[in-house]
Amino acid sequence: MSYSPVPTSYSRSGMIVNVLERTIRGGAIHVHNTTIAALEYDDAQYDTYIIPGYIDAHVHIESSMLTPSEFARMAVVHGTVGTVSDPHEIANVLGINGVRYMLDNARLVPFKFAFGVPSCVPATNFETAGGTISLDAIRELFEYDGLRYLSEMMNFPGVLAGDAVVMHKIRIARELHRPIDGHAPGLRGEDIARYSTAGISTDHECVSLEEALDKLQYGMKILIREGSAAKNYDALHSLISSHTAHVMFCSDDKHPNDLAVSHIDSIVRRSVHNGHDVFDVLRCACVNPVLHYGLDVGLLRVGDPADFIEIDNLRDFTTLRTYINGRCVAEHGRTLIERHTAAHVNCFNCSPKHAQDFRVSYHSTAQSVCVRVIEAHDGQLTTRERIERLHVQDGVILPDIQRDILKFTVVNRYYDAPPAVGFITNFGLQRGAIASSVGHDSHNILAVGACDEELAAVVNAVISVRGGIAVSDDGTLDVLPLPIAGIMTDADGYAVGEAYARLDARAKALGSRLHAPFMTLSFMALLVIPDLKLSDKGLFSGRTFTFVPLVVS
Repeated sequence: MSYSPVPTSYSRSGMIVNVLERTIRGGAIHVHNTTIAALEYDDAQYDTYIIPGYIDAHVHIESSMLTPSEFARMAVVHGTVGTVSDPHEIANVLGINGVRYMLDNARLVPFKFAFGVPSCVPATNFETAGGTISLDAIRELFEYDGLRYLSEMMNFPGVLAGDAVVMHKIRIARELHRPIDGHAPGLRGEDIARYSTAGISTDHECVSLEEALDKLQYGMKILIREGSAAKNYDALHSLISSHTAHVMFCSDDKHPNDLAVSHIDSIVRRSVHNGHDVFDVLRCACVNPVLHYGLDVGLLRVGDPADFIEIDNLRDFTTLRTYINGRCVAEHGRTLIERHTAAHVNCFNCSPKHAQDFRVSYHSTAQSVCVRVIEAHDGQLTTRERIERLHVQDGVILPDIQRDILKFTVVNRYYDAPPAVGFITNFGLQRGAIASSVGHDSHNILAVGACDEELAAVVNAVISVRGGIAVSDDGTLDVLPLPIAGIMTDADGYAVGEAYARLDARAKALGSRLHAPFMTLSFMALLVIPDLKLSDKGLFSGRTFTFVPLVVS
Protein backbone atom coordinates (compact mmCIF):
# COMPACT_ATOMS: atom_id res chain seq x y z
CA MET A 1 0.00 0.00 0.00
CA SER A 2 1.01 3.63 -0.41
CA TYR A 3 0.56 6.55 1.92
CA SER A 4 -2.51 8.66 1.08
CA PRO A 5 -2.87 12.13 2.65
CA VAL A 6 -5.98 12.82 4.68
CA PRO A 7 -7.94 15.93 3.55
CA THR A 8 -7.86 18.59 6.21
CA SER A 9 -8.11 22.32 6.82
CA TYR A 10 -6.49 24.21 9.68
CA SER A 11 -4.32 27.21 10.56
CA ARG A 12 -1.04 27.53 12.45
CA SER A 13 0.12 30.84 13.92
CA GLY A 14 3.66 31.92 14.73
CA MET A 15 6.56 34.03 13.57
CA ILE A 16 6.71 33.09 9.88
CA VAL A 17 10.27 32.97 8.55
CA ASN A 18 10.33 33.68 4.83
CA VAL A 19 13.81 32.52 3.85
CA LEU A 20 13.54 33.61 0.22
CA GLU A 21 12.48 37.16 1.10
CA ARG A 22 14.55 37.25 4.33
CA THR A 23 11.66 38.43 6.51
CA ILE A 24 10.19 37.36 9.85
CA ARG A 25 6.60 38.42 10.52
CA GLY A 26 3.86 37.26 12.88
CA GLY A 27 0.92 35.64 11.17
CA ALA A 28 -0.93 32.45 10.30
CA ILE A 29 -0.48 29.71 7.71
CA HIS A 30 -3.80 28.43 6.40
CA VAL A 31 -3.62 24.83 5.18
CA HIS A 32 -6.23 23.17 3.00
CA ASN A 33 -5.74 19.47 2.29
CA THR A 34 -2.02 19.16 1.47
CA THR A 35 -1.15 22.71 0.44
CA ILE A 36 -0.74 26.20 1.85
CA ALA A 37 -3.94 27.99 0.88
CA ALA A 38 -3.07 31.41 2.32
CA LEU A 39 -0.56 33.34 4.41
CA GLU A 40 -2.14 35.96 6.68
CA TYR A 41 0.16 38.39 8.49
CA ASP A 42 -0.91 40.25 11.63
CA ASP A 43 2.59 41.34 12.76
CA ALA A 44 1.87 40.15 16.30
CA GLN A 45 4.62 38.60 18.41
CA TYR A 46 4.45 34.84 18.95
CA ASP A 47 6.48 32.45 21.09
CA THR A 48 7.12 29.98 18.24
CA TYR A 49 8.65 30.24 14.77
CA ILE A 50 7.53 28.57 11.56
CA ILE A 51 10.27 27.69 9.07
CA PRO A 52 10.59 25.42 6.01
CA GLY A 53 11.49 21.82 6.75
CA TYR A 54 15.09 20.64 6.52
CA ILE A 55 16.46 18.60 3.62
CA ASP A 56 19.39 16.18 3.86
CA ALA A 57 20.98 16.93 0.48
CA HIS A 58 22.90 13.65 0.22
CA VAL A 59 22.34 10.53 2.28
CA HIS A 60 22.47 6.77 1.90
CA ILE A 61 19.41 5.66 3.87
CA GLU A 62 20.88 2.17 4.06
CA SER A 63 23.73 3.43 6.22
CA SER A 64 21.27 4.13 9.02
CA MET A 65 20.73 0.35 8.90
CA LEU A 66 17.01 1.15 8.69
CA THR A 67 14.40 0.88 5.97
CA PRO A 68 13.28 4.20 4.43
CA SER A 69 10.00 4.12 6.35
CA GLU A 70 11.81 3.64 9.67
CA PHE A 71 14.40 6.30 8.81
CA ALA A 72 11.55 8.72 8.14
CA ARG A 73 9.92 8.00 11.51
CA MET A 74 13.09 9.14 13.26
CA ALA A 75 14.14 12.00 10.96
CA VAL A 76 10.85 13.94 11.21
CA VAL A 77 11.35 14.33 14.95
CA HIS A 78 14.28 16.61 14.11
CA GLY A 79 12.41 18.67 11.52
CA THR A 80 13.65 16.84 8.42
CA VAL A 81 10.93 16.62 5.77
CA GLY A 82 12.92 15.16 2.89
CA THR A 83 16.16 13.63 1.69
CA VAL A 84 18.13 13.42 -1.52
CA SER A 85 18.87 9.71 -1.26
CA ASP A 86 21.35 7.59 -3.18
CA PRO A 87 20.33 3.89 -2.97
CA HIS A 88 23.59 2.56 -4.35
CA GLU A 89 24.29 0.55 -1.19
CA ILE A 90 21.40 -1.83 -1.68
CA ALA A 91 21.90 -1.66 -5.45
CA ASN A 92 25.39 -3.12 -5.00
CA VAL A 93 23.77 -6.09 -3.27
CA LEU A 94 20.55 -6.57 -5.24
CA GLY A 95 20.77 -4.41 -8.37
CA ILE A 96 17.68 -2.68 -9.76
CA ASN A 97 15.43 -4.81 -7.54
CA GLY A 98 17.14 -3.29 -4.50
CA VAL A 99 16.43 0.23 -5.75
CA ARG A 100 12.77 -0.63 -6.27
CA TYR A 101 12.63 -2.18 -2.81
CA MET A 102 13.60 1.23 -1.41
CA LEU A 103 11.01 3.02 -3.56
CA ASP A 104 8.22 0.68 -2.51
CA ASN A 105 9.01 0.99 1.17
CA ALA A 106 9.36 4.77 0.98
CA ARG A 107 5.84 5.10 -0.44
CA LEU A 108 4.39 3.79 2.82
CA VAL A 109 5.11 6.98 4.74
CA PRO A 110 4.50 10.74 4.42
CA PHE A 111 8.08 11.79 3.81
CA LYS A 112 9.69 13.45 0.77
CA PHE A 113 12.28 10.94 -0.45
CA ALA A 114 14.02 11.94 -3.69
CA PHE A 115 15.93 8.89 -4.87
CA GLY A 116 18.69 9.01 -7.45
CA VAL A 117 19.85 6.45 -10.00
CA PRO A 118 23.11 4.84 -8.83
CA SER A 119 25.82 5.67 -11.33
CA CYS A 120 28.50 3.21 -10.23
CA VAL A 121 27.11 -0.26 -9.54
CA PRO A 122 29.37 -2.08 -9.15
CA ALA A 123 31.51 0.75 -7.83
CA THR A 124 34.66 -0.70 -9.40
CA ASN A 125 35.80 -3.83 -11.18
CA PHE A 126 38.29 -4.48 -8.39
CA GLU A 127 35.83 -6.02 -5.91
CA THR A 128 32.96 -8.49 -5.83
CA ALA A 129 29.44 -7.09 -5.63
CA GLY A 130 26.02 -8.69 -5.87
CA GLY A 131 24.26 -6.34 -8.28
CA THR A 132 24.72 -4.37 -11.48
CA ILE A 133 22.94 -1.26 -12.79
CA SER A 134 23.30 -1.30 -16.57
CA LEU A 135 22.86 1.56 -19.02
CA ASP A 136 19.39 0.26 -19.87
CA ALA A 137 18.53 0.08 -16.16
CA ILE A 138 19.65 3.69 -15.66
CA ARG A 139 17.30 4.88 -18.39
CA GLU A 140 14.49 2.68 -17.07
CA LEU A 141 14.84 4.01 -13.53
CA PHE A 142 14.64 7.57 -14.86
CA GLU A 143 11.83 7.11 -17.37
CA TYR A 144 9.68 4.41 -15.75
CA ASP A 145 10.36 4.81 -12.04
CA GLY A 146 10.75 8.60 -12.07
CA LEU A 147 14.03 8.87 -10.16
CA ARG A 148 15.24 12.43 -9.78
CA TYR A 149 18.97 12.62 -10.44
CA LEU A 150 22.10 10.64 -11.30
CA SER A 151 23.75 9.69 -8.04
CA GLU A 152 27.35 10.46 -7.18
CA MET A 153 29.72 9.78 -10.07
CA MET A 154 32.47 8.13 -8.06
CA ASN A 155 34.39 6.98 -11.10
CA PHE A 156 36.13 10.30 -11.59
CA PRO A 157 39.09 8.61 -13.31
CA GLY A 158 36.58 7.32 -15.87
CA VAL A 159 35.19 10.82 -16.39
CA LEU A 160 38.66 12.30 -16.85
CA ALA A 161 39.63 9.51 -19.26
CA GLY A 162 36.40 9.86 -21.25
CA ASP A 163 35.43 6.24 -20.59
CA ALA A 164 32.66 5.35 -23.05
CA VAL A 165 30.30 3.70 -20.53
CA VAL A 166 30.78 6.43 -17.93
CA MET A 167 30.12 9.17 -20.45
CA HIS A 168 27.04 7.32 -21.75
CA LYS A 169 25.58 7.34 -18.24
CA ILE A 170 26.17 11.07 -18.01
CA ARG A 171 24.61 11.63 -21.45
CA ILE A 172 21.43 9.81 -20.39
CA ALA A 173 21.04 12.09 -17.36
CA ARG A 174 21.75 15.25 -19.35
CA GLU A 175 19.38 14.21 -22.12
CA LEU A 176 16.61 13.76 -19.53
CA HIS A 177 17.54 17.02 -17.74
CA ARG A 178 18.46 15.31 -14.48
CA PRO A 179 21.07 16.79 -12.13
CA ILE A 180 24.29 14.80 -11.75
CA ASP A 181 25.93 14.43 -8.36
CA GLY A 182 29.68 14.32 -7.99
CA HIS A 183 32.19 12.48 -5.84
CA ALA A 184 35.72 13.72 -6.42
CA PRO A 185 37.87 13.65 -3.29
CA GLY A 186 41.02 15.72 -3.71
CA LEU A 187 40.38 16.63 -7.35
CA ARG A 188 41.77 20.10 -8.12
CA GLY A 189 42.73 22.46 -10.93
CA GLU A 190 42.42 21.29 -14.51
CA ASP A 191 41.08 17.90 -13.41
CA ILE A 192 38.10 19.37 -11.55
CA ALA A 193 37.49 21.74 -14.46
CA ARG A 194 37.15 18.77 -16.82
CA TYR A 195 35.08 16.80 -14.29
CA SER A 196 32.56 19.62 -13.81
CA THR A 197 32.41 20.39 -17.53
CA ALA A 198 31.04 16.88 -18.05
CA GLY A 199 27.87 18.15 -16.34
CA ILE A 200 28.57 17.15 -12.75
CA SER A 201 27.12 19.75 -10.42
CA THR A 202 27.85 18.87 -6.76
CA ASP A 203 30.55 17.49 -4.50
CA HIS A 204 30.35 16.30 -0.88
CA GLU A 205 33.93 15.06 -0.50
CA CYS A 206 35.89 18.28 0.11
CA VAL A 207 38.18 18.04 3.13
CA SER A 208 39.69 21.53 2.86
CA LEU A 209 38.40 25.02 2.16
CA GLU A 210 40.91 25.40 -0.67
CA GLU A 211 39.55 22.31 -2.39
CA ALA A 212 35.97 23.56 -2.04
CA LEU A 213 36.83 27.00 -3.42
CA ASP A 214 38.52 25.36 -6.37
CA LYS A 215 35.35 23.43 -7.16
CA LEU A 216 33.10 26.43 -6.59
CA GLN A 217 34.92 28.47 -9.21
CA TYR A 218 33.95 25.85 -11.78
CA GLY A 219 30.27 26.15 -10.90
CA MET A 220 29.89 23.17 -8.58
CA LYS A 221 27.77 23.28 -5.45
CA ILE A 222 29.43 22.17 -2.22
CA LEU A 223 27.76 19.96 0.37
CA ILE A 224 28.92 20.42 3.95
CA ARG A 225 28.87 16.94 5.46
CA GLU A 226 28.45 16.00 9.09
CA GLY A 227 27.76 12.29 9.29
CA SER A 228 28.54 9.59 11.81
CA ALA A 229 32.07 9.10 10.44
CA ALA A 230 32.90 11.75 7.84
CA LYS A 231 32.83 15.31 9.12
CA ASN A 232 34.01 18.39 7.20
CA TYR A 233 31.97 21.17 8.81
CA ASP A 234 34.93 22.76 10.60
CA ALA A 235 36.87 23.07 7.35
CA LEU A 236 34.00 24.35 5.20
CA HIS A 237 31.48 26.28 7.29
CA SER A 238 32.77 29.70 6.22
CA LEU A 239 31.14 28.95 2.84
CA ILE A 240 27.72 29.35 4.48
CA SER A 241 28.30 33.11 4.52
CA SER A 242 30.62 33.53 1.54
CA HIS A 243 28.85 31.27 -0.99
CA THR A 244 25.37 30.87 0.48
CA ALA A 245 23.54 30.10 -2.78
CA HIS A 246 25.97 27.28 -3.62
CA VAL A 247 26.04 25.35 -0.32
CA MET A 248 23.86 22.55 1.05
CA PHE A 249 23.99 20.40 4.20
CA CYS A 250 24.13 16.63 4.26
CA SER A 251 24.89 13.67 6.50
CA ASP A 252 25.90 11.15 3.80
CA ASP A 253 25.89 8.33 6.37
CA LYS A 254 24.02 8.48 9.68
CA HIS A 255 23.97 5.62 12.16
CA PRO A 256 20.72 4.99 14.06
CA ASN A 257 21.97 6.02 17.51
CA ASP A 258 23.07 9.37 16.08
CA LEU A 259 19.79 9.79 14.17
CA ALA A 260 17.92 9.30 17.43
CA VAL A 261 19.67 12.44 18.75
CA SER A 262 19.79 14.84 15.81
CA HIS A 263 19.95 15.28 12.05
CA ILE A 264 20.30 18.39 9.86
CA ASP A 265 18.96 20.46 12.78
CA SER A 266 22.30 20.04 14.56
CA ILE A 267 24.17 21.63 11.62
CA VAL A 268 21.67 24.51 11.61
CA ARG A 269 22.04 25.08 15.35
CA ARG A 270 25.82 24.88 15.19
CA SER A 271 25.99 27.32 12.27
CA VAL A 272 23.90 29.98 13.99
CA HIS A 273 25.96 29.57 17.17
CA ASN A 274 29.06 30.11 15.01
CA GLY A 275 27.74 33.49 13.98
CA HIS A 276 26.30 32.77 10.55
CA ASP A 277 23.20 34.72 9.55
CA VAL A 278 20.05 32.69 10.21
CA PHE A 279 18.66 33.34 6.71
CA ASP A 280 21.91 32.12 5.13
CA VAL A 281 21.87 28.99 7.28
CA LEU A 282 18.24 28.19 6.46
CA ARG A 283 18.90 28.84 2.78
CA CYS A 284 21.51 26.06 2.88
CA ALA A 285 19.40 23.72 5.03
CA CYS A 286 15.99 24.16 3.45
CA VAL A 287 15.96 26.05 0.15
CA ASN A 288 19.02 25.20 -1.95
CA PRO A 289 18.33 21.44 -2.18
CA VAL A 290 14.72 22.10 -3.23
CA LEU A 291 15.81 24.47 -6.00
CA HIS A 292 18.79 22.41 -7.20
CA TYR A 293 16.97 19.09 -7.45
CA GLY A 294 13.49 20.43 -8.22
CA LEU A 295 12.03 18.73 -5.16
CA ASP A 296 8.30 18.67 -4.49
CA VAL A 297 8.87 20.27 -1.09
CA GLY A 298 7.18 23.45 0.08
CA LEU A 299 9.02 26.67 0.99
CA LEU A 300 6.21 28.47 2.83
CA ARG A 301 4.62 30.00 -0.27
CA VAL A 302 0.95 30.05 -1.18
CA GLY A 303 0.24 27.00 -3.32
CA ASP A 304 3.26 25.09 -1.99
CA PRO A 305 2.93 21.72 -0.29
CA ALA A 306 2.37 22.34 3.42
CA ASP A 307 5.83 21.18 4.50
CA PHE A 308 7.09 23.16 7.48
CA ILE A 309 8.23 22.93 11.07
CA GLU A 310 7.47 24.82 14.26
CA ILE A 311 10.50 25.57 16.44
CA ASP A 312 10.99 27.22 19.81
CA ASN A 313 13.41 29.98 18.75
CA LEU A 314 16.11 30.88 16.24
CA ARG A 315 18.97 29.92 18.57
CA ASP A 316 18.17 26.44 19.83
CA PHE A 317 16.02 25.28 16.88
CA THR A 318 14.19 22.72 19.00
CA THR A 319 11.57 21.11 16.76
CA LEU A 320 8.12 21.32 18.31
CA ARG A 321 6.11 19.97 15.37
CA THR A 322 6.83 18.78 11.85
CA TYR A 323 4.30 18.92 9.01
CA ILE A 324 4.51 17.15 5.65
CA ASN A 325 1.79 17.65 3.02
CA GLY A 326 -0.30 19.27 5.74
CA ARG A 327 -0.08 16.31 8.10
CA CYS A 328 1.54 16.64 11.53
CA VAL A 329 4.13 13.83 11.52
CA ALA A 330 6.04 14.64 14.72
CA GLU A 331 5.24 16.50 17.91
CA HIS A 332 7.42 17.36 20.93
CA GLY A 333 10.07 14.75 20.20
CA ARG A 334 7.64 11.96 19.33
CA THR A 335 7.13 10.56 15.85
CA LEU A 336 3.54 10.24 14.63
CA ILE A 337 4.39 8.08 11.63
CA GLU A 338 3.27 4.48 11.95
CA ARG A 339 5.73 1.56 11.78
CA HIS A 340 5.87 -0.86 8.86
CA THR A 341 7.47 -4.27 8.66
CA ALA A 342 9.24 -5.23 5.43
CA ALA A 343 10.28 -8.30 3.46
CA HIS A 344 13.74 -9.65 4.26
CA VAL A 345 15.38 -9.68 0.84
CA ASN A 346 19.03 -10.68 0.76
CA CYS A 347 22.00 -12.09 -1.15
CA PHE A 348 24.35 -13.86 1.27
CA ASN A 349 26.04 -17.09 0.24
CA CYS A 350 29.30 -17.77 2.07
CA SER A 351 30.34 -20.50 4.49
CA PRO A 352 31.93 -20.19 7.94
CA LYS A 353 35.67 -19.49 8.09
CA HIS A 354 38.52 -20.91 10.16
CA ALA A 355 41.29 -19.14 12.02
CA GLN A 356 43.92 -20.40 9.58
CA ASP A 357 42.06 -18.66 6.74
CA PHE A 358 43.27 -15.31 8.14
CA ARG A 359 46.96 -16.15 8.41
CA VAL A 360 49.32 -14.07 6.26
CA SER A 361 52.03 -16.43 5.05
CA TYR A 362 55.51 -15.24 4.13
CA HIS A 363 57.86 -17.90 2.82
CA SER A 364 61.25 -16.59 3.81
CA THR A 365 63.85 -17.14 6.48
CA ALA A 366 63.66 -13.44 7.42
CA GLN A 367 62.45 -12.69 10.95
CA SER A 368 60.74 -9.44 9.89
CA VAL A 369 59.31 -7.87 6.78
CA CYS A 370 58.12 -4.44 5.58
CA VAL A 371 54.41 -4.32 4.72
CA ARG A 372 51.88 -1.77 3.58
CA VAL A 373 49.57 -0.76 6.43
CA ILE A 374 46.26 1.11 6.04
CA GLU A 375 46.22 4.20 8.24
CA ALA A 376 42.61 4.99 9.16
CA HIS A 377 41.64 8.54 10.13
CA ASP A 378 38.96 9.38 12.67
CA GLY A 379 36.16 11.42 11.07
CA GLN A 380 37.45 10.94 7.52
CA LEU A 381 36.93 8.41 4.74
CA THR A 382 40.42 8.92 3.37
CA THR A 383 43.32 6.74 4.48
CA ARG A 384 47.10 6.82 4.10
CA GLU A 385 49.60 4.15 3.22
CA ARG A 386 52.23 3.46 5.87
CA ILE A 387 55.19 1.16 5.55
CA GLU A 388 55.83 -0.76 8.76
CA ARG A 389 58.13 -3.62 9.71
CA LEU A 390 56.33 -6.61 11.26
CA HIS A 391 57.68 -9.75 12.90
CA VAL A 392 57.59 -13.07 11.05
CA GLN A 393 57.17 -16.28 13.05
CA ASP A 394 57.03 -19.77 11.55
CA GLY A 395 56.38 -18.29 8.10
CA VAL A 396 53.47 -16.10 9.26
CA ILE A 397 53.45 -12.28 9.42
CA LEU A 398 52.13 -11.22 12.83
CA PRO A 399 50.17 -8.13 13.89
CA ASP A 400 51.70 -5.83 16.50
CA ILE A 401 49.11 -4.92 19.14
CA GLN A 402 51.54 -2.72 21.06
CA ARG A 403 52.03 -0.52 17.99
CA ASP A 404 48.31 -0.68 17.09
CA ILE A 405 48.89 -2.65 13.89
CA LEU A 406 45.96 -5.06 13.65
CA LYS A 407 44.73 -7.69 11.23
CA PHE A 408 42.12 -6.46 8.71
CA THR A 409 40.12 -8.78 6.47
CA VAL A 410 37.51 -8.52 3.73
CA VAL A 411 35.47 -11.70 3.22
CA ASN A 412 33.47 -12.26 0.04
CA ARG A 413 29.84 -12.72 1.13
CA TYR A 414 28.44 -13.59 -2.32
CA TYR A 415 30.29 -16.89 -2.78
CA ASP A 416 33.01 -18.84 -1.00
CA ALA A 417 36.51 -17.49 -1.59
CA PRO A 418 39.66 -17.11 0.51
CA PRO A 419 39.52 -13.96 2.67
CA ALA A 420 41.69 -11.00 1.70
CA VAL A 421 43.89 -10.08 4.67
CA GLY A 422 46.03 -7.04 5.41
CA PHE A 423 47.00 -4.78 8.28
CA ILE A 424 45.49 -1.57 9.62
CA THR A 425 46.33 1.03 12.25
CA ASN A 426 44.43 3.55 14.42
CA PHE A 427 41.61 1.18 15.38
CA GLY A 428 43.27 0.71 18.76
CA LEU A 429 41.90 -2.73 19.70
CA GLN A 430 43.91 -4.36 22.47
CA ARG A 431 42.00 -7.62 22.19
CA GLY A 432 38.99 -9.14 20.43
CA ALA A 433 37.58 -8.19 17.04
CA ILE A 434 34.76 -6.27 15.34
CA ALA A 435 33.02 -7.08 12.06
CA SER A 436 30.32 -5.71 9.77
CA SER A 437 28.63 -6.64 6.51
CA VAL A 438 28.04 -2.90 5.99
CA GLY A 439 31.13 -2.44 3.83
CA HIS A 440 30.93 0.29 1.22
CA ASP A 441 30.34 -0.15 -1.59
CA SER A 442 30.05 -3.88 -2.26
CA HIS A 443 29.09 -4.83 1.30
CA ASN A 444 31.30 -7.80 1.80
CA ILE A 445 32.22 -8.67 5.39
CA LEU A 446 34.86 -6.40 6.95
CA ALA A 447 36.60 -7.25 10.21
CA VAL A 448 39.46 -5.89 12.33
CA GLY A 449 40.95 -8.01 15.08
CA ALA A 450 43.84 -8.71 17.38
CA CYS A 451 44.27 -12.34 16.34
CA ASP A 452 43.10 -14.92 13.82
CA GLU A 453 40.85 -16.78 16.26
CA GLU A 454 38.92 -13.64 17.14
CA LEU A 455 38.62 -12.71 13.45
CA ALA A 456 37.13 -16.12 12.68
CA ALA A 457 34.70 -15.87 15.57
CA VAL A 458 33.40 -12.42 14.68
CA VAL A 459 33.18 -13.09 10.92
CA ASN A 460 31.26 -16.31 11.55
CA ALA A 461 28.88 -14.44 13.85
CA VAL A 462 27.98 -12.16 10.92
CA ILE A 463 27.69 -15.11 8.53
CA SER A 464 25.38 -16.96 10.94
CA VAL A 465 22.74 -14.21 10.73
CA ARG A 466 23.35 -13.53 7.01
CA GLY A 467 24.49 -9.99 7.69
CA GLY A 468 24.96 -7.69 10.64
CA ILE A 469 27.53 -6.08 12.91
CA ALA A 470 29.30 -7.98 15.67
CA VAL A 471 31.86 -7.81 18.47
CA SER A 472 33.93 -10.72 19.73
CA ASP A 473 35.68 -10.48 23.08
CA ASP A 474 37.46 -13.63 24.27
CA GLY A 475 34.76 -15.90 22.87
CA THR A 476 31.83 -13.70 23.96
CA LEU A 477 29.81 -12.54 20.94
CA ASP A 478 27.34 -9.68 20.55
CA VAL A 479 25.51 -9.37 17.22
CA LEU A 480 23.02 -6.94 15.66
CA PRO A 481 21.36 -8.81 12.75
CA LEU A 482 20.71 -6.90 9.52
CA PRO A 483 18.48 -9.30 7.57
CA ILE A 484 17.59 -6.94 4.70
CA ALA A 485 20.39 -7.20 2.12
CA GLY A 486 22.77 -7.72 5.04
CA ILE A 487 22.79 -3.96 5.60
CA MET A 488 19.36 -3.02 7.02
CA THR A 489 16.63 -4.14 9.40
CA ASP A 490 12.94 -3.34 9.72
CA ALA A 491 13.13 -3.39 13.51
CA ASP A 492 12.18 -0.30 15.51
CA GLY A 493 14.75 2.40 14.78
CA TYR A 494 15.15 3.49 18.37
CA ALA A 495 15.75 -0.10 19.50
CA VAL A 496 18.27 -0.55 16.68
CA GLY A 497 19.97 2.64 17.82
CA GLU A 498 20.27 1.30 21.36
CA ALA A 499 21.66 -2.01 20.12
CA TYR A 500 24.15 -0.24 17.89
CA ALA A 501 25.22 2.03 20.78
CA ARG A 502 25.82 -1.07 22.90
CA LEU A 503 28.04 -2.62 20.24
CA ASP A 504 29.82 0.69 19.72
CA ALA A 505 30.56 0.83 23.46
CA ARG A 506 31.83 -2.75 23.42
CA ALA A 507 34.16 -1.95 20.52
CA LYS A 508 35.53 1.00 22.47
CA ALA A 509 35.92 -1.20 25.54
CA LEU A 510 38.28 -3.34 23.45
CA GLY A 511 40.45 -0.25 23.09
CA SER A 512 39.16 1.57 19.98
CA ARG A 513 39.68 5.32 20.17
CA LEU A 514 37.59 6.07 17.09
CA HIS A 515 34.45 8.17 17.47
CA ALA A 516 32.49 5.67 15.36
CA PRO A 517 34.53 2.47 14.90
CA PHE A 518 31.89 0.57 12.93
CA MET A 519 31.23 3.49 10.60
CA THR A 520 34.95 3.96 10.02
CA LEU A 521 35.32 0.21 9.43
CA SER A 522 32.58 0.33 6.80
CA PHE A 523 34.69 2.65 4.61
CA MET A 524 37.95 0.70 4.73
CA ALA A 525 36.98 -1.21 1.57
CA LEU A 526 35.74 1.90 -0.29
CA LEU A 527 38.25 1.78 -3.11
CA VAL A 528 37.27 5.08 -4.76
CA ILE A 529 38.44 7.06 -1.70
CA PRO A 530 42.25 7.35 -1.56
CA ASP A 531 44.64 6.12 -0.61
CA LEU A 532 45.09 2.55 0.60
CA LYS A 533 42.08 0.21 0.98
CA LEU A 534 41.37 -3.52 0.96
CA SER A 535 38.83 -5.29 -1.26
CA ASP A 536 37.91 -8.96 -1.24
CA LYS A 537 40.42 -9.29 -4.09
CA GLY A 538 43.38 -7.63 -2.41
CA LEU A 539 45.15 -4.48 -1.29
CA PHE A 540 44.26 -1.50 -3.50
CA SER A 541 45.67 1.98 -4.09
CA GLY A 542 42.96 4.59 -4.66
CA ARG A 543 45.67 6.97 -5.85
CA THR A 544 46.87 4.81 -8.77
CA PHE A 545 43.67 2.72 -9.07
CA THR A 546 45.69 -0.49 -9.06
CA PHE A 547 46.26 -3.44 -6.76
CA VAL A 548 49.47 -3.28 -4.77
CA PRO A 549 51.36 -6.06 -2.95
CA LEU A 550 51.21 -6.30 0.82
CA VAL A 551 54.93 -6.92 1.21
CA VAL A 552 57.26 -4.12 0.16
CA SER A 553 60.39 -5.50 -1.44
